[in-house]
Amino acid sequence: MSDVEKKFAAGMDSDSRRTPVRVAFVTRRTSPHVKATDDPTVMTYPEGILRAVVAVQALAIALVVVSLIWDAPLEELADPMHTPNPAKAPWYFLGLQELLHYFPPVVAGVIIPGLVVVALIVIPYFNINIEAEGIWLKNRGKRLQIFGAVVSIFSAVMLLFHVYAVLIPTLLIAALMVLAAQSAPDSPSRFRRWLVSKPVSYWVMTWFLVQAAVLTIIGTHFRGPGWSWVWPWRS
Repeated sequence: MSDVEKKFAAGMDSDSRRTPVRVAFVTRRTSPHVKATDDPTVMTYPEGILRAVVAVQALAIALVVVSLIWDAPLEELADPMHTPNPAKAPWYFLGLQELLHYFPPVVAGVIIPGLVVVALIVIPYFNINIEAEGIWLKNRGKRLQIFGAVVSIFSAVMLLFHVYAVLIPTLLIAALMVLAAQSAPDSPSRFRRWLVSKPVSYWVMTWFLVQAAVLTIIGTHFRGPGWSWVWPWRS
């Protein structure tokens, strides 16, 4: 008897979906449930949950090690009679504070973060991303035209406001996307095969993380009195 046949066992049940690996004897006054309206599902336990637990534990250990080696960069007690110049927000808000240097408060603090968050939520549900396939695997020409138009308009706006801290990382990500568009799934280069397999949600999330890191680093180490540009090795 094969391994598949060993999984079958006789049992009394009127729901064939609840006991899919059994031979269910349907009683006289009930009917078996044979139609399914929900989409196929994939079990995330233990593979998915186990990976998440390992990632959380690894991050916790890394944070403990960092806290033991380096002290927190705390400053002196706050003095209401003396405001430091520049007055910097906590590091996790320095990206937004850097955007405030270029745009009005409503734009930098509300519109731009709101659009990014909405995009990260909505884009994974686009038709081009349902199967999480590479963005350039279908309709490459049309998608390249749309991509070129979006990048051109975005770059023009950044140049208009002189936001080079956003423009340069955006162009680097765009260059990688163009390289992915020129790559084939069976390319001899492993790196190019990896690029062409990435969906649009991956590229948006990568752009968001890179941009947030760049703005945070600039606000932390490259801004001095009056929010002017300073090199970190100069006092």
